[in-house]
Amino acid sequence: MSWVILIISGLLEAVWATALGKSEGFTKLVPTIVFGAALLASMGGLAWAMRDISTGTAYAVWVGIGASLTVAYAMITGDEAFSIVKMLLILGLVGCVVGLKLVGDH
Repeated sequence: MSWVILIISGLLEAVWATALGKSEGFTKLVPTIVFGAALLASMGGLAWAMRDISTGTAYAVWVGIGASLTVAYAMITGDEAFSIVKMLLILGLVGCVVGLKLVGDH
């Protein structure tokens, strides 16, 4: 269950990171509210998952999921230019996250 919570928390990291950019320095109300809610839920889920998953692994997975999805979303929406190199780097990051899950905490 901790891994499921961690993955959801990583998804929420991408939500709050994107909302933070859309808030334009907290001057837009809706993105600011989305940022705050997603941040609290994401951090809460990370903290909960870290009860069973080591800090280093949990944090790396959380950041990897959030960073990958944030960049992918920005490329899909046109906020960031698409490139094959960026896509390959994102896939490498995802591969490393999967690798951390596979080696476990033993």
